[in-house]
Amino acid sequence: MKRILAGLILTAILLTLTACSSQEPKTVVIASKPHSEQYILAEMLSLLIENHTDIKVEKKLGIGGGTSNIHPAMLSGDFDIYPEYTGTGLLFVLKEDLITNPDELYKRVQDRYLEEYNIKWLGLYGFNNTYALAVKESTAQTYNLETYDDLALASKDLVFGAEYDFFERDDGYEALKDAYGFEFKDTKEMDIGLKYEAIGSDEVDVINAFSTDGLIKQYNLKVLEDNKNFFPAYQAATLIRKETLDKYPEIEEVLEKLTGQISDDEMIQMNYQVEKENMDPRDVAEQFLKAKGLI
Repeated sequence: MKRILAGLILTAILLTLTACSSQEPKTVVIASKPHSEQYILAEMLSLLIENHTDIKVEKKLGIGGGTSNIHPAMLSGDFDIYPEYTGTGLLFVLKEDLITNPDELYKRVQDRYLEEYNIKWLGLYGFNNTYALAVKESTAQTYNLETYDDLALASKDLVFGAEYDFFERDDGYEALKDAYGFEFKDTKEMDIGLKYEAIGSDEVDVINAFSTDGLIKQYNLKVLEDNKNFFPAYQAATLIRKETLDKYPEIEEVLEKLTGQISDDEMIQMNYQVEKENMDPRDVAEQFLKAKGLI
């Protein structure tokens, strides 16, 4: 009897161990595009999951080709989560016509991604990394500039600078000029890497930029309001496979902690810390989340 009982106990232990070992570990894969802002955002998502769940995070950051390679990998299940921008989703992935109203654009990508790809857009982080026009703070004060309409009134006294491509694109300088009635004193074409140096040395007064670029802080620039919504909205949010949410439903509430938490100025500051102060993106992300009380 003792031998039989011992055998039964041993069998039970082995069955338990086999069952435990056969269970898949709880894991999600987070991806990002290859630039500072995306590294920071992906680290935030990783830290939130690690601090509020028992799910392990595998990171695949800096994917070359960005959306063109990450989106197919989301569809195939190689990646589960990544930060994306509404304008990119609409124009590049869905290949639909521009929707100028940011709220309608967001609703459109939410609906279409769920229908077409079984991917869910979570809440917007709060910032909009779109194309923008920027001037020195001193210039903004001198001419009382807040919006593009304000800039149009002062444009006859100012010099505009941008990379060559911006003057050639259908949605570039000429279309922008027609939309707002700009009549700049002069325009200058230059290499994309020289724009900030040019405005810093007063060679030009206005440049095109990305609205959360860390160089905006370095050169003490002011991003003006595109009050007619000429440029598409590129509001950032978390994308997650619906299959992943069904598997780990607790993850949605955790990731939604970022909704409405990041302003344009805060994103500029974080990009600056990585690009100019050489801080590690994970350290910047952790510092931000702790300051917000999110971890």
